[in-house]
This record gives sequence, structure tokens and C-alpha cells, in this order.
Amino acid sequence: MRIAGVTIPDDKQLAYALPQIFGIGPTRAREILIQAKVDFTKKGKELTSEQEQKIRSLAEAFVIEGELRREIGQNIKRLKDIKSARGARHERGLPVRGQRTKTNSRTRRGNVRKTMTSGRRTLEKT
Repeated sequence: MRIAGVTIPDDKQLAYALPQIFGIGPTRAREILIQAKVDFTKKGKELTSEQEQKIRSLAEAFVIEGELRREIGQNIKRLKDIKSARGARHERGLPVRGQRTKTNSRTRRGNVRKTMTSGRRTLEKT
């Protein structure tokens, strides 16, 4: 089964297969299956074509995949263009939402480990 250009695996339960689509998480997947009146534990290969079509139409009612990625990119570009603090953090590749950066930002800054120095300088003899 394909939804928004993503192939949903046939051998996986739908509650766990639908979140493979960008923009559909576990909660939204459950909502879609409830509205389509399909059991969570059903697998993709067990669906009728009518159920597939119902799930596809419900999922595509949301902003998902390419359209969502484009929207997120435009929002980040807008923040950079208006020179907001969040936009500057995006440009510099730093955490955007107020996280601690002195020690816990290895994933955003790269694995840069700086050793602590005592701050004393060695005096050269002249």
C-alpha cells in the first residue's frame, strides 16, 4: 500500500506502519484507523481495497511528507530572513529551543570534547 509516495510494509501492523510517513505519528495513526474503522492489529496485506482507500484518503487529508517538509523549511527560512534569535541558532547549527550548550549539545555541535584547563599560564623564562 502506498500513501503520499511512501510504501507501507504489508507485514507490519498498521498502527506501527503508518508512522513511517513523515507527519503521521502514533497518535495520528490511531486516529486514522479509528475513523476508518480498521483494527490496529491488522496488517497491510489483510486490508480490503475499500479499507486501503479509506485510510489513504484520511491520511492525505493531513499535511504530510513533501508538503510538510517544504512548510517546515519555509518557516526556518523566514526565521533566518527576519534575523530572529531562533533563525540565528539555525544558521549556526546550535540548539534552538533553549537547551544547555555548555556540556549537553554533542549532537548539534558535533562530538567536540574540550578539556578543562586550570586557566594558569606558564611563564616563559627570558
